[in-house]
Amino acid sequence: MDRLAPFRQQLDALAQDDRLRRLNLRQGIDFSSNDYIGLASHPALADAVRDALRSGTPVGATGSRLLRGHDDVQAAFEAKAARFFGAEAALGFGGGYVANFAVLTTLPQRGDLLLMDDLSHASTHEGARAGRATQQMFRHNDVGHAEDQIRAWRQSGGTGAVWIAVESLYSMDGDFAPLADLAGLADREGFLLIDEAHATGVYGPDGRGLSHALEGRENVLTLHTLGKALGGSGALICAARPLIDFLINRCRPFIFATAPSPLMAAAGSAALDLLRSEPSRRDRLAGYVRDFRAELARRLPQVATSNSQIMPLIVGQNGPTMDLAARLQDRGFDVRGIRPPTVPQGSSRLRVSLNLNATAADVVRLAETLEEFWPDM
Repeated sequence: MDRLAPFRQQLDALAQDDRLRRLNLRQGIDFSSNDYIGLASHPALADAVRDALRSGTPVGATGSRLLRGHDDVQAAFEAKAARFFGAEAALGFGGGYVANFAVLTTLPQRGDLLLMDDLSHASTHEGARAGRATQQMFRHNDVGHAEDQIRAWRQSGGTGAVWIAVESLYSMDGDFAPLADLAGLADREGFLLIDEAHATGVYGPDGRGLSHALEGRENVLTLHTLGKALGGSGALICAARPLIDFLINRCRPFIFATAPSPLMAAAGSAALDLLRSEPSRRDRLAGYVRDFRAELARRLPQVATSNSQIMPLIVGQNGPTMDLAARLQDRGFDVRGIRPPTVPQGSSRLRVSLNLNATAADVVRLAETLEEFWPDM
């Protein structure tokens, strides 16, 4: 009996569809990471970790937060982050995926409706499937369709709260959610969960995110990741104190997981300080976005761009997308191809991630190289 045959067959099918994934080491100029403002290598983060170690902070948390894994460095960071983002309280998790999953499997109750933008992150969809609430999707950024879905649910007998889950900046399309309109809908119907993963550190006053004006409302929860623009690892849920306390008491992914390394809390605290003290980083990144859009508009006007640091350049089919990515990599640009199921069928793309690990000249050279290769597609 060949017990591995079913797995080999599925891998072969992925290869035939140009969707087989492999792990590739980082090389070349960074146009693929989420280190948007270049903090991952900042000396201040390394110094913060070094100082924490010298003061006796352990490398590992050694247990769950409810046992011995609750460290004073983590507690201080959560309090500081809550003040920084404008929330009543904050709670740390090991990463954005588990934080999304944790919230959606804990807070929406049986009889509630969980309503998701159909381009929400995979962690949102997994949390919805594993949770208690009825789940529905609405068309991307279409608040009117969200209202229609709620109305139909109410008419069918739904009486609970509505939990609306969106991203403030979508990770594969680079576009922004209509947060003000969604907040108005949540004020009438329930709660709004905003995943700020790709906006934290880049947008809002001092990099506080696109949802900063909404922080502190009792029906708004935000997710801020530490592993993207903040340069470390982990995530925070910011919300009203009763919601945070409920997570501490009822959230299985929090209760039964070893806590994140307290060293990442030290790094996160330093990153928040840098957001205040080095605003020029956000200004430089905004310049990269303007320059890249202008260069592509001049060189490849048929290729649509976004208004953010995430530039999805749609190729369409899987094979040509990966071939183009390989050609760019051969020229020294670390650009990665994105294929289904991460994006819809027929919309395979290059996800160009503009960040400060490249230079302004690199941004122009990438546009020049895209112009050279694109006609061959």
